[in-house]
Amino acid sequence: YVVAYLATAKVGAVTAGVNPRLADAERSKMLAVVEPKVVLGAVDDVAALEKDGAGHAPPPLAPDDDRPVAIVFTSGTTGVPKGAVFTNRQLHAVVEIDTGGAWGGKRIEQRSKSVASTSLAHVGFMTKLPWYLMSGGARYLLDRWDADTNLRLVAEHRMTNVGGVPTQVALMLRAPSFADYDLTCVQSIVLGGGPAPVPLQREASERFGAPVSVRFSSTETGGCGTGTALDDPIGEEYGVGRPRGPVKVTIRATDATNDGGELPQGEIGEICVRSPSVMAGYHADADATAVVFTDDGAVRTGDLGYLDGEGRLHLAGRSKEMYVRGGYNVYPAEVEAVLFDHPALAAVAIVATADPVMGERGTAVVVVREGAAPPSLADLRAYAGGRVASYKLPDDVRVVDELPLTPMDKLDRRAVARLLAEG
Repeated sequence: YVVAYLATAKVGAVTAGVNPRLADAERSKMLAVVEPKVVLGAVDDVAALEKDGAGHAPPPLAPDDDRPVAIVFTSGTTGVPKGAVFTNRQLHAVVEIDTGGAWGGKRIEQRSKSVASTSLAHVGFMTKLPWYLMSGGARYLLDRWDADTNLRLVAEHRMTNVGGVPTQVALMLRAPSFADYDLTCVQSIVLGGGPAPVPLQREASERFGAPVSVRFSSTETGGCGTGTALDDPIGEEYGVGRPRGPVKVTIRATDATNDGGELPQGEIGEICVRSPSVMAGYHADADATAVVFTDDGAVRTGDLGYLDGEGRLHLAGRSKEMYVRGGYNVYPAEVEAVLFDHPALAAVAIVATADPVMGERGTAVVVVREGAAPPSLADLRAYAGGRVASYKLPDDVRVVDELPLTPMDKLDRRAVARLLAEG
């Protein structure tokens, strides 16, 4: 697939990556969006046939910074998926912004090795392949990610970096085989693609014996946004760090028009990112493109957060995840970050359900650590009561064996809500 990606760019065509873990119906929606001329897939029982002209280099293309190179789909789980288009210009910007490793002044280690925690179709691979190649290193792509394989590869190949979405790192820490591997080679841990609770950061740092960097970005920003430095202490006050390089972050009112609505420090609103790495737009969807961009060229991420006095970004969840309990706004990610530290919990998700009195109420859907007793609702409310307002505390608790994940190994909140609805 890497060769196909490069060959496609070489002839001036565009690659649209599709996550192989999606269902047939989901992939069909993506194909309908881009109407591809060629579909490349893996068929184990069919041998590749050499065609006339194979092996001949294509004629060189004239330089064109605005030539599209890649289409990265933002989602394929509901509705019509949107394909974010990236040109040579944006991919060059990603190389300049994203060092591929740490903050605190460190550049990417040449010829480094690491496990690709995402599929090739993800923004974390589609937009970053140029600097992967420039580094002369190796990226190990897995047909389907699992914690034990990741740990084994890190130990066998003496990889210096471990990373992925927080769920993946949590699964590695929970893996029964964790203690069987020599992981003293690890020098840094990078968390991104979802909320990274401080307790998880601390546990990862302690058990891997390495510092942690937390990142925030989105598909539309080309995977570039904010990040904490490896030499930053771990703590709530550091959030997801400061904007990297030329990236600019503003917080805007969720009901603002495109020409205003910026909020002051400390006030929660929608996170907007302006950067040379931001996508050119959505493929064949001018209306969606117009909605997602502000008048000054920033992308509305759909994520909620605020900026502190030091310019650090703090996340509060997704705008669509917020619910209103008795007239007060509740952000599930804020409550989850507190409950994640509960000694009996391995995972937690706060889901809103309708309530005839309060309008909406929160249910804590939890996975209990092995050997621990399931906590009661009173236990959870008492544990979190001193750290968040009482109206934010869950009104119910449900114990499950595991939380459903999306194909990108992120929490699937819709699936969790369905579990509750089904009883």
